[in-house]
Amino acid sequence: MELPHHEDVSPGIGSLPPRAWYAMSDATAFSLNGPWRFRLSPTADAEDEAFAADGYDSTAWDDITVPGHWVLQGHGAPHYTNQLYPFPLDAPRVPTENPTGDHLRTFDLPAAWPHEGAAVLRFDGVDSCARVWLNGTELGDFKGSRLAHEFAVGELLRPTGNVLAVRVHQWSAGSYLEDQDQWWLPGVFRDVTLLHRPAGSAGDFFVHAAYDHRAGTGTLRVDAGTAGRVTVPALGIDVPTGRSVTVPVEPWTAETPRLYDAVLATPGERIPLRVGFRTVAVEDGVITVNGRPVLFRGVNRHEFHPETGRALDPDTMRADVLLMKRHNINAVRTSHYPPHPAFLDLCDELGLWVIDECDLETHGFQAVGWRGNPVDDDRWTPALLDRAARMVERDKNHASVIMWSLGNECGTGRGLTAMADWIRARDAGRLLHYEGDRSCADTDVYSRMYADHAEVERIGRGEDEGPRRRAGLPFLLCEYAHAMGNGPGGLGAYQRLFETYERLQGGFVWEWIDHGIAHPAYGYAYGGDFGEEPHDGNFVCDGLLFPDRTPSPGLVEYKKVIEPVRIEGDGRAGTVAVTNLHDFAGLAHLAFTWSYDQDGVPVADGVLAVPPVGPGGRAEVKLPPPPPHGPDTETQWTVRAVLADATAWAPRGHVVAWAQLPAGDGRTRPVPDGAAAPRTADGRRLTLGPAAFDARTGDLLALGDRAITGLRLDVWRAPTDNDNGMPWHPEPSVAAHWRALGLHRMRHRVDAVEPTADGLTVRTRVAPAASDLALRTEYRWTSDGDRLTLRLSVTPEGDWTQPLPRLGISFGLPGGADRVRWFGGGPGEAYPDTTAASLLGVWESDVDALQTPYVRPQENGARPGIRWAELGGLRLESADRPWLTARRWTTHQLDAAAHRTDLTPGDTVWVTLDAGQHGIGTNSCGPGVLPQYALHPRPTTLRCVFAPADG
Repeated sequence: MELPHHEDVSPGIGSLPPRAWYAMSDATAFSLNGPWRFRLSPTADAEDEAFAADGYDSTAWDDITVPGHWVLQGHGAPHYTNQLYPFPLDAPRVPTENPTGDHLRTFDLPAAWPHEGAAVLRFDGVDSCARVWLNGTELGDFKGSRLAHEFAVGELLRPTGNVLAVRVHQWSAGSYLEDQDQWWLPGVFRDVTLLHRPAGSAGDFFVHAAYDHRAGTGTLRVDAGTAGRVTVPALGIDVPTGRSVTVPVEPWTAETPRLYDAVLATPGERIPLRVGFRTVAVEDGVITVNGRPVLFRGVNRHEFHPETGRALDPDTMRADVLLMKRHNINAVRTSHYPPHPAFLDLCDELGLWVIDECDLETHGFQAVGWRGNPVDDDRWTPALLDRAARMVERDKNHASVIMWSLGNECGTGRGLTAMADWIRARDAGRLLHYEGDRSCADTDVYSRMYADHAEVERIGRGEDEGPRRRAGLPFLLCEYAHAMGNGPGGLGAYQRLFETYERLQGGFVWEWIDHGIAHPAYGYAYGGDFGEEPHDGNFVCDGLLFPDRTPSPGLVEYKKVIEPVRIEGDGRAGTVAVTNLHDFAGLAHLAFTWSYDQDGVPVADGVLAVPPVGPGGRAEVKLPPPPPHGPDTETQWTVRAVLADATAWAPRGHVVAWAQLPAGDGRTRPVPDGAAAPRTADGRRLTLGPAAFDARTGDLLALGDRAITGLRLDVWRAPTDNDNGMPWHPEPSVAAHWRALGLHRMRHRVDAVEPTADGLTVRTRVAPAASDLALRTEYRWTSDGDRLTLRLSVTPEGDWTQPLPRLGISFGLPGGADRVRWFGGGPGEAYPDTTAASLLGVWESDVDALQTPYVRPQENGARPGIRWAELGGLRLESADRPWLTARRWTTHQLDAAAHRTDLTPGDTVWVTLDAGQHGIGTNSCGPGVLPQYALHPRPTTLRCVFAPADG
């Protein structure tokens, strides 16, 4: 049976061979972006081809914006799956229900359009299969959504009234190759451009620009389909195409992205080039660039915008690169397809290493044991080779691209080997990456996803088992530290391994941005919010940026962990050690500053002179004598490395690295025990200093005029995405264990309320239903007459086999509180395994700003190491340095919410002070909490002073 074009395994017909992309030339170009006419049909054959003919009346159609996705413009709805195909596996067939969008664009040629020469119509991205007509003539069809396709159209053009018709099918044979853990978003989502091709214009060309680090020279050769000349004025180069020339140059690296302006001139066209000289190799089992090993501090980047999906404008692309650079990220994996080519221009310009990944993933076949996997079926090999060629040919002239990736999660097969062979033959100057084949038969690196810390260390030591070839390859974590919701935790432990073992050359956090779609009811929508089945819920929201591109606490933590300068020292001795962790750059671009803090407040500052330090080098310097301070003052030095001058990616003074060095410990004001005795006025209320208690239950009711409600031991937190774990994992998650134990519905029994001459003791037993596990809890209250002290003692009973979510007290402040001021960690949230970026100081915030707006609400907002805090007229002090949270809703309300809009602020602010928090980990897709960050039940004491806040 002959299949229709959208179900044919071939890549398509009629398009021109792929070629290099370039941003501009002196040849005329005309953008066809903008409003198009649009009609949506429920099936591929619901309408005939009459709409492509001249004179077709489309007045009844709607308007749609190109680039764009029709499901984000009021036609149909998005669909999210992680792995599973949203249609039956019967490759290459797709369902009859196949939303099909007909697009029409009528245009006149610009007045300046040349009369001579040819023309090419270019589509930079159409999802998932397009059939194209111009002025009633069919040009062809194509698949490969994130790949460019061109058609020769010169003889079909006319000065006015040109009609471009494009039929786009949501589902096609190509959909089986594009199962890439993202929203399924059909449409013409990248640029459509008409390009004039003068006689003698450049065809394809390949810029070869190698660097010899021993000689300090670069060798340039530009191979071109049309002969011409290449000039590089800054280097005095003027040579014919195809000829090599070697001259002294400054090399290109991600840290020092030196580009030389050049021109490729053919008889009919001049194309500006930006040339970066660099050489990539694997030497002695290590990836090197320009002869030096590199360490990737990377991120995976899907293309996404909450309103336009994968249709990104230049400003959004630049914003991404600037954010990466400002957060010390030096590498990006273009998961799981080539990005818009303008993004790679930015990587060249601003400096990022790039793993350019082919538009290929067949992950859904894993659900059936990889039966019928296209990458191991020879019928599909032409389509695979077409995808490889379109990636390589389009992007081969980018200095930033140092590795080609065959695709993602495709299992193994002959088609991948064919792709690897073709790429090696075409471009021997870059490395090959693919994670899915543990034999590494077709790759130059050993790449893994989500290996835990212990396994990564074994690999670093060379103790991992596997093929002999693999043992000699450099190692990458192409995905790790799954950034879903609160987290990722344990980043620092990974980075220490990367910096310890030369074979471990870093990794790429999954992923860059939450794919929450802007939604009037939910704020941001995720899988299932559009009624789609099957779906994978909020697994699509697993980025270091929130959907609006606000950095999450995870990105702030990652910036700190991957700092390219390590600052250490002894604050008491006044010494600082500065280690340069750059691979290529010195520290001349940085200035070092110090400040001296007393009880969290800077009282002095200055410049720290640091001598020149080359890559990998270390210098020790002295701090100045500290200012005088009292004996009870907590003091520390804060040393920062900042940009000495503005760069292309950040302003002067931008902080690159920092450290805090303790200089002296402070202490909390002591509260004399027993200075005030409890009194009972009416048999129902008991007073102790400024506090009032319920005489029967021992509950704290007020401190002076400030009402307090519900103060009790609390162990529950709204589970994070990492607490909830991986739904496909056979072992229950830690959150599932918590709920099975009933930790979300603990019962509190009052065993004794004991007024004494020097205070009040309340004894309780806190336990879940249907279990003999318990936490014996004693509240010991004392007062000096003005302040109230709580000494909370918790003793576990029974055989606890699971960690606690948290352990501390919670209470409500009726009437609310607007501002919170504290001395402790800040300014953002932190948990036991995410504290690297927490800066000790005095901070202030309103209660609402303390909340971290995860797309799916969950535990958030804890500030660590609290010395004191003031909110709602109350001052809290503790020498035990607990965690503090304050919210306008309860933990149970937070737990019940599915979207931000489910949380309605109440008139009570709920406060928690925690002696301990369970770590975060990355168990949403990866290892759980490391043992040292698990909160196992054990005897615990928390001391806290309650007093009226000054003013």
